[in-house]
Amino acid sequence: MKAPVIRPPLDRRPWTFYVLTALFVSYVLALYGPMLCIYLLSFQDLRGGLVFPMKGLSVHWFVDLFTQVRTGDVKGSFDRSIKLAVLVTLITVVVSFLAGMAFRRRFRGDTAVFYLMIGSLVAPGLVLGIGIGLLFQFFHLEPSWFTSALGAQLSLTLPFGVLVMFAVISRFDRRWEEAARDLGASPWQITRMVVIPILLPGLVAVALFGFTLSYDEFARTLQTSGSLNTLPVEIWTMTLNVTSPSLYALGTVTTIVSFIIIGVCLGSIAQMQKRRAMRKATH
Repeated sequence: MKAPVIRPPLDRRPWTFYVLTALFVSYVLALYGPMLCIYLLSFQDLRGGLVFPMKGLSVHWFVDLFTQVRTGDVKGSFDRSIKLAVLVTLITVVVSFLAGMAFRRRFRGDTAVFYLMIGSLVAPGLVLGIGIGLLFQFFHLEPSWFTSALGAQLSLTLPFGVLVMFAVISRFDRRWEEAARDLGASPWQITRMVVIPILLPGLVAVALFGFTLSYDEFARTLQTSGSLNTLPVEIWTMTLNVTSPSLYALGTVTTIVSFIIIGVCLGSIAQMQKRRAMRKATH
């Protein structure tokens, strides 16, 4: 007579695991489902429409996007958005770095200055954009994407940049500065050769915030871009008169550009950290 085989008890997961998994899957589908639909519909052929099912497979609407005038000023608005985002990024990085260095020491009125810097985050972007437009009108100035829109977008990117820089500088060890000072380095040399290289990954993160926020900003730019639209405003305008998958193709292109910029910035940060780790290992 054979001895009974004793089987180990099954490792059954609690029911909460399946509930949380279902919630996470639903969240991912709700977040990325509409984007995937737009990407798929943008690769239809000439017979394609704005809804499923797809008809054919081609890049016709991408070519149509940059060749047909009826789709809007895509080239001009894309060029303006890139230039504006680069300008906003440069100003955000410089001002955030200077603000982070200044706030390392307490000074009279520092609390008021800090709340003034982040106060624009409280106001709705559309309301703030309308206010800037009215202010330009009051002073008889013409709103433009490189003046009023620049100021409106800086009211969003600067607070984020300053907050990120505060978090980065809070982990900065001042003993590195003291060591450079003991070796006879001037304040400018300390900043250029010690502080900036150490804080460079944080500066890249600030630049990433500034560029992506400016490139995608709509509410603060709608009333301040003047007669020449930026890309988000142009896309909104196209929704009123374009009834072809060209609109989806434009969304796909802008998303690809955003992912490329994010990938370059994250890759740069990873490369900096890798080189820093290698230097520590060699020493």
